[in-house]
Amino acid sequence: MAEERSGASILIECLVREGVEFVFGYPGGAVLPIYDELFADTRVRHILVRHEAGAAHAAEGYARSTGKPGVVLVTSGPGATNAVTGIADAFMDSIPMVVITGQVPTALIGTDAFQEADTVGITRHCTKHNYLVKDPTQLRATIEEAFRIATTGRPGPVVIDIPKDVQIALASWDDQDTAPLPSSRYAPPVEGEADEISQAVEMLAAAERPIFYTGGGVINSGPEASALLRRLQDLTGAPVTSTLMGLGAFPSDHPDWLGMLGMHGTYEANMAMNRCDLMVCIGARFDDRVTGRLDAFSPDSKKIHIDIDRSSINKTVPVDLAILGDCTHVLRQLTAAWGVRRPRDLGEWKARIAGWRACECLAYPPSSTEIMPQKAIERLFALTRDRRPIISTEVGQHQMWAAQYFGFSDPNRWLTSGGLGTMGYGLPAAIGAQLGNPQALVIDIAGEASIQMNIQELGTASQYRLPVKIFILNNEYMGMVRQWQELTYESRYSNSYSDSLPDFVKLAEAYGWKGIRIENEADLDAGILAMIEHDGPVVVDCLVSKEANCFPMIPSGAAHTDMLLYGDLVSGTMDDEAKALV
Repeated sequence: MAEERSGASILIECLVREGVEFVFGYPGGAVLPIYDELFADTRVRHILVRHEAGAAHAAEGYARSTGKPGVVLVTSGPGATNAVTGIADAFMDSIPMVVITGQVPTALIGTDAFQEADTVGITRHCTKHNYLVKDPTQLRATIEEAFRIATTGRPGPVVIDIPKDVQIALASWDDQDTAPLPSSRYAPPVEGEADEISQAVEMLAAAERPIFYTGGGVINSGPEASALLRRLQDLTGAPVTSTLMGLGAFPSDHPDWLGMLGMHGTYEANMAMNRCDLMVCIGARFDDRVTGRLDAFSPDSKKIHIDIDRSSINKTVPVDLAILGDCTHVLRQLTAAWGVRRPRDLGEWKARIAGWRACECLAYPPSSTEIMPQKAIERLFALTRDRRPIISTEVGQHQMWAAQYFGFSDPNRWLTSGGLGTMGYGLPAAIGAQLGNPQALVIDIAGEASIQMNIQELGTASQYRLPVKIFILNNEYMGMVRQWQELTYESRYSNSYSDSLPDFVKLAEAYGWKGIRIENEADLDAGILAMIEHDGPVVVDCLVSKEANCFPMIPSGAAHTDMLLYGDLVSGTMDDEAKALV
């Protein structure tokens, strides 16, 4: 039977029907009717963050680690604008998220009312879609469509802006109403065309130097896509590389894994990309950090691009064959079409790759007086790998070292800000991941500068008794900024040194966390073990070399063949050839 319900009540009921477990939010005047409904409804658990940016990043971490959409609830004005960084981050990295924002009453829109902001206008360019709902009778269809848009096709954030009077107003609700959505505007294709699949298989079979270039789209498509990628690689024998966002889709201990490619990718991955005769791009978008100088990017290869986002194809790099579709479906089609044919002998190609691998591009100089940050990540990986941890990161050198030295063999275990490069992402993302995976070991690998961007979320983890671990590589610098200043600006370290750092151990203890400081390599293993064996939240302040740089590195705008390795540095400075590249 139909009944009258408030807009706020309809919203909560719709969230329940969408299977929402958690809402990450912060209350304010324009969303109090919704919070009043949450007070009496135990079916959805609200997680009170300390800042709206933390809410958005926590929802991202939850979504990225579970495959389910994250949900955010914030008030109007500053509540919405504070969440914009997380919304933009989710848009760049294709993270499914539904953001519900309060708005001033409809009669006050456009009057510069207290805490009014044009949320729809502000978020238009960083969302898949957004809505301003002015009629409570439209709430149900809007919410259902928002979740469908956020989670299908190329995932991304959707914003629903709801004025306060719409939250209070009554509308008819029929509990048995299962009518289809009134709109079918968004219907992305999922399967590739049969002739395109056949052509791709023939190109793969004929290639002498093939490579699979994989991205976050493989992970976003679901766990079956990763399994199918591994099956297709087994059938063809082609080596595999990945973007930062695609780590974990292919196992890092596989002999045909080349490591990450791009600006801080491995020598063998970048050289193989440059010298291949067929590149199969699966769920990646030819980002500038991957391609380097476009006119020198894989100049002699044919290119196949598999992507569900039509706008990504031929956007940056022209391709020979485009297959529009979902990674899972297209990979399934390719493995089926390959059938029982035998792969081409790739012995010569793999021998060349072995030669590039022999340069050991991830080797780094040892230190007898300091902890090298690379060593810290290697030991963290060695001591936690059996626990299959979920790793989040902040942004900077530590992020790249984590990508280089921490091995991932499963999808949804690596959470990082790729496209937007958002400092402050890691801690709230770890909180979201811990809520979605309560039995998992969740570690935020951080830098001492980046962790302070959203350090207030220590209180969120304390409140909800979440055993999140933070592993800080503390070099007392904004490390990546300092590295660029050293290489490009003749070591003029303008405002990159952290002159006034907190005592992270005492700060952790103030929030009810355990604090551990590691000052020398001899104590490294013991400190890491103490962190993972503690059953509550832990902050580890690991003091590392202040001047260690992150290599390999392709200077901005350079080609894959112009990588800088540790061997290019002479007595701490670049030789003339290396200087010419930057």
